[in-house]
Amino acid sequence: MHITVLGGGNGSYAAAADLSEQGHGVRLWRRDAAGLVPLLEKKSITLKDEQGAREVPVALVTTDIGEAIRGSELIVIPTPAFAQDVIARLIAPHLTDGQVIFLPPGTFGSFAMMQQVRASGSKADVIFAETGTLPYLTRKYGRSEVAITVRAVRLPTGFFPARQSERGLAVVANAFPAVHPIEDALSAALMNGGPIIHPPLILMNAGPLEFQERYDIHNEGTQPSVRRVMDALDQERIAVREALGYRPYHYPLRDTYGSDRWMYGDTHKVLVDSGDWREKINLTEHRYMTEDVHYGLGFLVSVANWVGVPAPTATGLLAIASAICSRDLAKGPRTMASLGLAGRSPKEVGDMLMVGAVA
Repeated sequence: MHITVLGGGNGSYAAAADLSEQGHGVRLWRRDAAGLVPLLEKKSITLKDEQGAREVPVALVTTDIGEAIRGSELIVIPTPAFAQDVIARLIAPHLTDGQVIFLPPGTFGSFAMMQQVRASGSKADVIFAETGTLPYLTRKYGRSEVAITVRAVRLPTGFFPARQSERGLAVVANAFPAVHPIEDALSAALMNGGPIIHPPLILMNAGPLEFQERYDIHNEGTQPSVRRVMDALDQERIAVREALGYRPYHYPLRDTYGSDRWMYGDTHKVLVDSGDWREKINLTEHRYMTEDVHYGLGFLVSVANWVGVPAPTATGLLAIASAICSRDLAKGPRTMASLGLAGRSPKEVGDMLMVGAVA
């Protein structure tokens, strides 16, 4: 299958290498020409995983986004949520009927990006899909090397428009067999684990993160008090899902610790033992804050308010983050209000998600 991977981060390089090794024809696009130089020169990514290290050739490496997506059946965009609007505007002129655009994860990017695509004038009959996490626990090293610590074994995925779920699933599953369909894109957005696990870990470890040069929030940062806050936050997420009529299994975050039922299976010990997450985290600039709090947690709080579900833990964490960042994140870039949905009923939003309509 012809697959395009957009972006230059951990997930993009992991996807380009993994999908190329599976035998797909992969085109990797990155806007940063200087950052792409090593791949343009050697045309391969050094992939490290449980099988060791090897060079994986990539069919095409380019800074031309039109060249990258032309004729592709699947467009994979594992970029942060804050990059989605810009990428949507860049791809809009080049999209063609039948293409599937996969956001792992999405933070309701399916809806937000479709808004941008339509506002840019594209009428292409495309399907967006999003899931609750990256297909990999992964870290980049250097400018052309990526380590995959764990691959996801379950990827709950919602499609937009939901009426095209069967067609979208057939394409995405060809590249990521771990996907399984759920109701729609909003259901998928409320499966996103990042806004549940990362805000408590960075906000409750703010002192050590600012004091120490390198710190592992998943090791010494994951203490019983932090876990209790994380579980309370996750219960609020699940209450929102239930209020909207979404069915279990809700992938509770407690299953990431000592259970094999979560999206990556039982992986917390593997993650800690790898040492790949002992890093310098700039509290206000790291994507755990700029994506999982500004976008993900802000979105969760807005949905809870919209549907009338109390979310004191989520709201409190967002208020603390707002103080740290000196901005009101409740009025952030990804909320029901910013998407034009705050005045719609859940039934109206559900109907929009079914047919692919945007506000």
